[in-house]
Amino acid sequence: MSDLVADLLAAEGLPDSYRDTVDQYWRPLAAAVADRCAARGRPLLVAINGPQGSGKSTLCLFLERLLADAHGLRAATLSLDDLYLPRAERMAVAAQRHPLFATRGPPGTHDVYLGLKVIADVLAGKPASLPRFDKATDDRAPAADWRRLGAGADVLLFEGWCVGALPQPEADLAEPINALERDEDAEGRWRRQVNDQLQAPYRPLFDLHDMLVMLRPPGWEQVGQWRAKQEAKLRARSGRGMDEASIARFVQHYERVTRHALATLPARADVVVAIDADHRVVGLSGPAAPAR
Repeated sequence: MSDLVADLLAAEGLPDSYRDTVDQYWRPLAAAVADRCAARGRPLLVAINGPQGSGKSTLCLFLERLLADAHGLRAATLSLDDLYLPRAERMAVAAQRHPLFATRGPPGTHDVYLGLKVIADVLAGKPASLPRFDKATDDRAPAADWRRLGAGADVLLFEGWCVGALPQPEADLAEPINALERDEDAEGRWRRQVNDQLQAPYRPLFDLHDMLVMLRPPGWEQVGQWRAKQEAKLRARSGRGMDEASIARFVQHYERVTRHALATLPARADVVVAIDADHRVVGLSGPAAPAR
């Protein structure tokens, strides 16, 4: 393993055993991305889907480093989380459409057109500014704090919990899927509007990819467990973070779309990364999965 990757392991606080994950899974995946980039002969957009806490950000960090170190390719990451609408705009959406849009995350709380512009610039070989959302202030960071990406990037990794997700059939929206929908969306207005967002404004954004990678846990149940672990670490480190009741309510905003993605995306993804209940990568599959 190169010193660069070893340094990244240390910087991310990952155990030494994670070296095996890098060598067994991330190196072959980086090679598959590099091969696809060479075949396209132009900048490549790789969409990475995975539920909250599945490891998308960590994967992107290693892919950026491996693509540069082993393949001489310049890669950058655009997170769907950094496309959130500014707080004032999101509150306006909540007031006009439904109060549940006040919680950032679901389709309808992102600046789709900003995402389309950034991706279009990168794929055209132009310089681009990668937006940043400041979760501590729940608002978009000033443009001066955005990452500047020079012209000539080879790969843009676009990661997000619902990237690539499809809308559900109308009939599937009739019954609430959890307590949040039952108690705070009894008439189904919010979930139908979220579904409409996936059908229209988000579709061009999610259809742009040249390669779709999905991080797939055993099921929805792991999402809440992983989020609880994330919040526990945050509370221990900073004294901030949601309690168990707040986490349970928060993740219900994501449940419907996540369950639908877990059921439908594996058949559409180029590469499916299987993750077990203990958060370990256990396999790569799919039509574009690298041979091992």
